Amino acid sequence: MAPYESDDAVGAARDEHPRSGRRKAARYAVPVAVVGVAAATIGLVPALADSGDPDLPRISAQQLIEKIAKSDVQQLSGTVKVSTDLGLPDLGGLEDGLMSGSGRGGSGDGSSADPKAKLTELVSGTHTLRVAADGPDRQKLSLLESGAEYSLIHDGKDVWGYDSKSNQVFHSTGSASGKDRDAEPPATPKDFADQALKSVDDTTSVTVDGTAHVAGRDAYKLLIRPKQSGTTVGAISIAVDARTGMPLKFTLTPRSGGAAVLDAGFTQVSFARPAASTFDFTPPKGAKVTEEKDAAGAREHTPQHGGDFAGGLEGKNGLKVLGKGWTSVATFDTGAKGGVPTGSQGGELGGFLGSLGDPVSGKFGKGTVFSTRLVNALITDDGKVYAGTVTKDALVKAADAGK
Repeated sequence: MAPYESDDAVGAARDEHPRSGRRKAARYAVPVAVVGVAAATIGLVPALADSGDPDLPRISAQQLIEKIAKSDVQQLSGTVKVSTDLGLPDLGGLEDGLMSGSGRGGSGDGSSADPKAKLTELVSGTHTLRVAADGPDRQKLSLLESGAEYSLIHDGKDVWGYDSKSNQVFHSTGSASGKDRDAEPPATPKDFADQALKSVDDTTSVTVDGTAHVAGRDAYKLLIRPKQSGTTVGAISIAVDARTGMPLKFTLTPRSGGAAVLDAGFTQVSFARPAASTFDFTPPKGAKVTEEKDAAGAREHTPQHGGDFAGGLEGKNGLKVLGKGWTSVATFDTGAKGGVPTGSQGGELGGFLGSLGDPVSGKFGKGTVFSTRLVNALITDDGKVYAGTVTKDALVKAADAGK
């Protein structure tokens, strides 16, 4: 089916899209923030579209965005594929050294069942998950691994994480409901769609790009493209269920081309209410149980995304935002002088970082740029950090302007 001709609904999209308080549908309990800008791109991922696009009534971009905004799916279950390709290097043995004692059953005090450690595994590669939801207070996400399974269960005031491989349990109470849930990182195609639609303004082109079959459902495809040069974002495609308005698939491709950075969607989905037993959990006999100590305090310092990449970070923990729209850059001062420790200065980690970084200079002075296919970060020798979904040249210009 040929792409739809549709209205330029940029202004209307910005006005009509709901804020985070309306994100009621099919959210999965992730009671802690995943550390790092790249981790914010982690999500539940994609179903391949079936052959033969469905013949659906014509719809404008504004109407489709309004359909997403009005969607209020409360019950679902399904299977999800997660595929992320940020272009991160293989850390090899270094990764084990960095993670020991920090939540992978090492010598530290962390738990391998802690979501902030476990869910960062989704930052690369392809993963299979099972998901279920029954209203805003009952959700379950299970990450299937070879011969093992990790489950995250939210049932009322309780949030449980269970790692079957290590037989460890992580438990928190009262942290996955109310306003604290706004601190959760994106976890479903709808979450990613909400974040993307917040970026819709006069720097964005929004169109309807035909139809597709996703997870056996008829869907419209919403296409979002930045108009600005200097951003690493090429396009965002959102497959929207024609009946419920719920996003079923989210695909972000970089401006540099190649495979998607993030492809998120359902391979199978049902909107029937899951069995109540789905959300039952009792720690297995002999399991090590770790209680969350200070969840509320940690979430108070969790950065939030606003109307653009860095807009919601403004003013938090000393963060400032330079620019607007897709080329906005978040910056803060670490207070650490001397730049990135490399070579013998930083030991094994320093040598590794030195091999990854690209030295740059400008009016701001000197620094090192660390790049992925989506997010780039500049660390200056005087301790400042500039990060965004922008090119290396755009980071240098932002640092020069900030100076």
